Amino acid sequence: MPIPGAVARLNLILTNPILRHVAWWAPGFAIVTHTGRTSGRVRRTPVNIFARGRGYVIALTYGRDSEWVKNVQAAGECVVETRGRRIRLARPELVHDPSRRMVPWPIRLILRLIGVTDFLALEPAAGAPR
Repeated sequence: MPIPGAVARLNLILTNPILRHVAWWAPGFAIVTHTGRTSGRVRRTPVNIFARGRGYVIALTYGRDSEWVKNVQAAGECVVETRGRRIRLARPELVHDPSRRMVPWPIRLILRLIGVTDFLALEPAAGAPR
């Protein structure tokens, strides 16, 4: 079971504004820039991201029904800032992985403790550097 909604709302107000200052360069973190499906507003959401082959995988710590996930799926792409680079990613795919093999083994242990088994896999968009 992902992190409860009440914690997600608290993080939206308290933790996310702090994380936005470090997530763009800290290992294992990124800022996802996406556009609201109905509002059209540009949003920036801190996430846990990991390289996987040519692409990336994001741990869905708040579940697959998070608004930012729906926004990225609807747009079919997003921009992430990770390790000081901006990368346009496309072809979002929801993946249910109870084994958590899509992420490094130390992260698997943490995700197991909080019950995360869903991920968003993305590939570099055409012409985007890896």
